[in-house]
Amino acid sequence: MTSRVLIKYLPDTDRDFPLPAYQTFGSSGLDIRAYFAPQERAKGRTLSPGERSLVSTGFSIAIPDGFEGQIRARSGLALKYGIQLANGVGTVDNDYRGGLSVILINSGLQPFVVEHRARIAQLVIARCERVTLEVVDNTSETIRNDAGFGSTGKF
Repeated sequence: MTSRVLIKYLPDTDRDFPLPAYQTFGSSGLDIRAYFAPQERAKGRTLSPGERSLVSTGFSIAIPDGFEGQIRARSGLALKYGIQLANGVGTVDNDYRGGLSVILINSGLQPFVVEHRARIAQLVIARCERVTLEVVDNTSETIRNDAGFGSTGKF
């Protein structure tokens, strides 16, 4: 089953700018690209080690009720250059209609140039159920219970 996500170019975005796209048949995420204004396109945006930057994707989306958008890092950029998302995984709520941007951070050792039209992140659309919280005196027991970080071992 395929769900529809409406997408709109931002007012200053060129209409020939590529929309997010799955790169293979089995891809879970749509690759999204960096969109820069004309004065920044030629040189791109350089991220020094440790530097963060908010990068526009050039569009906004309307996610259907019962879904959320998840912005995830591209593994190749993380492995080769240390380019990650500053907020881990970004969440796009289904009632947000503003421009979609990505918070990139350079955790690598060298400056990295983000180029106009470069694929910088992935957008995964996932089901998201709202819950109701209920206060109780106790919750059910499990084998793990309150054993925390590292409690399941290394291997």
